[in-house]
Amino acid sequence: MTSPAWSVRLYEAADEVFWALQLSLCWLLFTLIGGVVLGAGPATLAAYAVARRHARNESFQIWSAFAVQYRREFGRGSLVVLPLAGAVLLLVTNYHYFASLGPAATAGRVATGVALVALLVVVAYLLPMTVHYDLRTFAYLPKASLFALTRPAASALLLLVGSAFVFAVQVYPFLAIAAIGGWIQLDTWLCLRFFAENEARLQSKGLS
Repeated sequence: MTSPAWSVRLYEAADEVFWALQLSLCWLLFTLIGGVVLGAGPATLAAYAVARRHARNESFQIWSAFAVQYRREFGRGSLVVLPLAGAVLLLVTNYHYFASLGPAATAGRVATGVALVALLVVVAYLLPMTVHYDLRTFAYLPKASLFALTRPAASALLLLVGSAFVFAVQVYPFLAIAAIGGWIQLDTWLCLRFFAENEARLQSKGLS
């Protein structure tokens, strides 16, 4: 027979999967509502905002909370997310271009790949940071970049977890529908802990 403890763990795991699925559907629906280009930014920040609340064990209705956050982030979301998405798209396009040139363009392909990985790590910090700290819109990128450089172990963990998500979706494409919300939630959960550790370290040194 299944022990009560395992039953609770199984229920909690299923609940987290269902939450990730709902978060993915919210992100997809509200991105489409905004016409994709105008919707992706606010939908992304709204997803991270509700993921932060969930990580802090707040109780709320996800769809209504997402709608409120989406309206609140409609302007700032595009300012934060669209330039990052454009930079990622440009680097991906350049990477495939250099790859198509063969061995002669190995240096360009490697340099572009390194820049793409570095940008993705910075983005993994920046999006949770945007809904966690109250800063000027254009202050998040340098702060996230500095955080990525000064926390190599945390950055490596984010890169490893992100790679695991990509690999899982490549092997099992049906996971894609829940992977978006799953990544946003896990990225938020990890970064909130990294931020808390950093704040505690600064306070211990009298710097905060």
